[in-house]
Amino acid sequence: MHAPVELTQWRELPPDDTVAAAVEALRMLADPTRLRMLWLLCGDEYDVTTLAAAVGIARPAVSQHLAKLRIAGLVATRRDGRRAVYRATGGHVKRMLGEAVAAAHHRVSNVPDGD
Repeated sequence: MHAPVELTQWRELPPDDTVAAAVEALRMLADPTRLRMLWLLCGDEYDVTTLAAAVGIARPAVSQHLAKLRIAGLVATRRDGRRAVYRATGGHVKRMLGEAVAAAHHRVSNVPDGD
């Protein structure tokens, strides 16, 4: 488990490649369908057909979204027999998505975030 970010770390800019990867990840989450898909993938593994049914879009669209999420490093895949199953890549992705949704919930509910 990684240590929480110290206050002094907020005073120094992260390296350019880290900023670029973070921007790409956040850009991928700017799409409502990808956010919903990643939310589900944080809780379980899904194949394309099951994920398409869960989010209510066509399988080809799910495949395209998953390809983008994979390129951004947000999801991983593994083979299960003849099918590929997808999952969120780990704790950082889960925490990032959880924080984004929690912040949005606080905003739309007018609840202070308790910083």
